[in-house]
Amino acid sequence: MLIKMFTIKGKKMSIIKKLLLIALSACVLIVATGCGKNDQMAQVEGKINVLTSFYPLYYFAKEIGGDRANVVNLVAAGVEPHEWTPKSRDLDAVSKAQIFLYNGAGLEGWVKGFLNGLGSDSKVLTVEASHGIKLISGNPEKDSEEDSGEDHTADEQHSHSDGDVDPHTWVSPRSAMVMAANIRDAFVKTDPEHKAEYETRYESIKDRLGQLDAKFTVQLSVYKRRDIVVSHQAFGYLCRDYNLNQIAIMGLSPDAEPRAQDLLNIARFVKENDIPYIFFEELVSEQLAQTLAREAKVDTLVLNPLEGLTPEQDKAGENYITLMEKNLQNLQKALQ
Repeated sequence: MLIKMFTIKGKKMSIIKKLLLIALSACVLIVATGCGKNDQMAQVEGKINVLTSFYPLYYFAKEIGGDRANVVNLVAAGVEPHEWTPKSRDLDAVSKAQIFLYNGAGLEGWVKGFLNGLGSDSKVLTVEASHGIKLISGNPEKDSEEDSGEDHTADEQHSHSDGDVDPHTWVSPRSAMVMAANIRDAFVKTDPEHKAEYETRYESIKDRLGQLDAKFTVQLSVYKRRDIVVSHQAFGYLCRDYNLNQIAIMGLSPDAEPRAQDLLNIARFVKENDIPYIFFEELVSEQLAQTLAREAKVDTLVLNPLEGLTPEQDKAGENYITLMEKNLQNLQKALQ
């Protein structure tokens, strides 16, 4: 009887032990996951700690900072930066960093309050990367509205305007070179001892952006067609620099809803001008672009505004340069 009771107790002890191990493993996993997030934002001793507000700045900072920098992007892969807002841990991480890079020009609607929350003891250098670029003001009237012959009042035009400035400066390689120079200056100011290294790496990315600029200039200049129809009004700087004209379904913000009349006007413009493709982007819904393409009986293509990478692009090692080259290929296809 004593032996039987011991065996039963032994089994109970064995089950309890297994449950405890499972519970302990779960706790370790939760802690590890939490620590993983914190580790990503953690400062690295001996390096210039840089936080960026979205992907293009992250890419340029990594290229220019090299091994001297620990660069962390606040917005995760696959997240649309227009929709992202910072959390308290982001504020804490930035306050402890040496450099914080943001685009400016109205892209980060949260940035003014964010910077005010850093506190007087924070020594982080905050840099508006778009500084020095001639900004595009307002929402240009769409060609489809001009062709429609409709006389819109000032109030009507204002009602579907998304802002006073187009923030999408980085989408043009020519503007991106200005942004890269601002990032170089931030590294040099923060770490003047290694100025030569930052200058060398900056010259490397400047050369690649310059080659990209030359390709866009030469290869797009040969086409008579200059109109592109896009889902999101994100290509103003690219169009300005390479003499193109964008007709946008949605405004400066990718979640700005178009009016029904705008869609009808664009569909008519596509048909009357034999536009072969309607461009959409990967980080926002392509439903409107596809609906319009079906109505106009044309196909769709990707034109990437490079606001962020998809997880697949991140895993495949895609970057600003490779994605802009794909944009060039698709633009050539659409302009033929």
